[in-house]
Amino acid sequence: MKKIIGTLFFIGLALSANAQLLWKVSGNGLEKPSYIFGTHHLASYSILEKVEGLMPAFDETSQVVGELKMSDMQSSAAMQIMQQQMMMTGDQTIKGLFTEDEYNMVNKFVKENMQFDLAMMPKLKPAFITNNIVLLLYMKNVKGYNPQEQLDTYFQTKAQEKGKEVAALETMEFQVNLLFNSTPVERQAEVLACTLSDVDKTLSDTQKLADAYMAQDLKTILELATKKDGTKCDPLPGELEALTDNRNVIWMEKLPGMMKEQPTFVAVGALHLVGKKGLINLFKEAGYTIEPVK
Repeated sequence: MKKIIGTLFFIGLALSANAQLLWKVSGNGLEKPSYIFGTHHLASYSILEKVEGLMPAFDETSQVVGELKMSDMQSSAAMQIMQQQMMMTGDQTIKGLFTEDEYNMVNKFVKENMQFDLAMMPKLKPAFITNNIVLLLYMKNVKGYNPQEQLDTYFQTKAQEKGKEVAALETMEFQVNLLFNSTPVERQAEVLACTLSDVDKTLSDTQKLADAYMAQDLKTILELATKKDGTKCDPLPGELEALTDNRNVIWMEKLPGMMKEQPTFVAVGALHLVGKKGLINLFKEAGYTIEPVK
């Protein structure tokens, strides 16, 4: 479950009880302030009305930066890359990664929620299923959830409508590789089997995470993402860092220059904001003034 949480938010700094999702970056040579907003893939658009100063901050900037350019995700080239990377090569098959009972459990979930039999896609990497579990469970169990409401897409679309520039911190190829190739397929199978062994807990943890996000409670979000249950779902050393901290360090090689060139609105997964190597702390260490917008 923790690996799924990391994937959803792609994310530490001691957090105060007043921590928020929207942060202002100023000083250190910036002529105008920029802003960083933490997103969540399962959040509804109602969060836009809950975050004080959000849209004024958006309007003050002339550039929107996300993890990806969301429009690129719909291209035929992107689909081809995805289809290639989600499949195993060589002699390995997905069935060979599980015990008979585990395979039957996974196949049952896939049949009921994804409408195909694993026998039809024997080379499918387990990570493809894991990366879709939370979304599928949410669509099935959470009343009123609209998968079309994606905050990252919302801000980039609004930027294009207002004539703002849209830029990305990463490429489609990088993120696809991160999702499907950052861990061996054997480890992917281990996490998938563990996650599906207690679907009710998976859904419950996901709901707690979504509730914490809507309450702008970064402290609880961090606790949920890093809490260990003593199961094979717990991230191994380096796995969560690959999803969050390591990427933050790379982003800090790009964001200051972007912000100096023009006032920028950065919309990235909320877990990227917090922690010793979270963006909030990294900007502070780099000499910027970074403060929650109230």
